[in-house]
Amino acid sequence: MASATSSVPSASVPGPDAPHLPDTARDLVKILITGPFGVGKTTLIDSVSEIRPLHTEERLTEASAQVDDLEGVREKTTTTVAIDFGRISLPHGIVLYLFGTPGQERFRPLWDDIAYGALGALVLVDSRRVDASFDVLGLVEESGLPYAVAFNVFPDAPRQHSEEQLRRALDLEAGTPMVACDARERNSSVDALLALVQHLIDRDRPESR
Repeated sequence: MASATSSVPSASVPGPDAPHLPDTARDLVKILITGPFGVGKTTLIDSVSEIRPLHTEERLTEASAQVDDLEGVREKTTTTVAIDFGRISLPHGIVLYLFGTPGQERFRPLWDDIAYGALGALVLVDSRRVDASFDVLGLVEESGLPYAVAFNVFPDAPRQHSEEQLRRALDLEAGTPMVACDARERNSSVDALLALVQHLIDRDRPESR
């Protein structure tokens, strides 16, 4: 893959009614968008996808409330029960196929199927409840997928911690990219994806092997 650029102009991305791949497509890359329940995975895919995203959402019920931890996300009314799917074209012919994973433990059996063929993962972390991400990070690390971490900064998030504190809290290796993003904002979400893509490119260079 070629080097990733730091921004993608809106005018260069097809609209949601243009489902066909651009003629410049060269590298087709499957990426996981993962993280705990209610962290903003569906929102991020919605914000960047150049096609109409596929969602498999169902309403939360009283029965699911008994097994899903709603701490910190009491306002959430729906949940992904299979995958979210979107696509975004980046410069230099890179096209990302984005697969959003369910965030609850009860959907873990789907993980291997969704992760099959992926080159990397963007792990979304809720800045209000960092500890909710431990299980997902463990799963990504067990899979061997390279990943980047994106802190989805919510309006009611507490005061920012330093990067060193956050890295220590998540036990991240020094080379793991970590960025802040607003999953509602396209440019912010694209920048988070670019951080992951650049990480994959750097790992793929002969001198990094």
